[in-house]
Amino acid sequence: MHPATIVATFGTIFVAELPDKTMLATIVLSARFKRSLAVWIGAALALTAQMVIAVVAGRLLDLLPDRPVKAAVAVLFATGTVVLWRSSHEPVDGADVAEDAALVARRLPAWRVSSAVLGVVFLAEWGDLTQLATASLASNGEALSVFVGATAAMVTVAAIGVVAGQSLLRVLPERLLRKIAAVIFGILALLATVAAIRG
Repeated sequence: MHPATIVATFGTIFVAELPDKTMLATIVLSARFKRSLAVWIGAALALTAQMVIAVVAGRLLDLLPDRPVKAAVAVLFATGTVVLWRSSHEPVDGADVAEDAALVARRLPAWRVSSAVLGVVFLAEWGDLTQLATASLASNGEALSVFVGATAAMVTVAAIGVVAGQSLLRVLPERLLRKIAAVIFGILALLATVAAIRG
């Protein structure tokens, strides 16, 4: 492995991923499920799998059917928009909010939270700038170093997203946060739809 390649890859992918839809999705999912570790594990597994695919496939990623992948991402985000918006109108009893959230968290096994997050993040990352950048960097012959640097960057960004999602719950009322999340998912769905139409 080449430390310089690892550091350069980490810097490149970290900066590209910070304002990305995957980061936003991780923030939203963390706030929604209130299970930081389970959300981070799901996101980290999805992002690691995507980096494996990017490194192994290299420049061959250009051969994947771009339009159906973007359409699937659009449908996923549109579904998330509807679910989040509808849940923001559920009755909220001030004193019972924390208790209700804790009940939901206890009822939903951590593996199910991680699985749901893994699915959302894995699909959202297909054809993403960071996936393509990783594939391009890996084509230079230092695949293992690129994989280590890219994966470390992606997992770090996921951790930041999880922390940000939990912090938002301390500042914003949950119903407002769900509405904001629904709007963000709606914008992401619209952008993915436009990208799918343009091909």
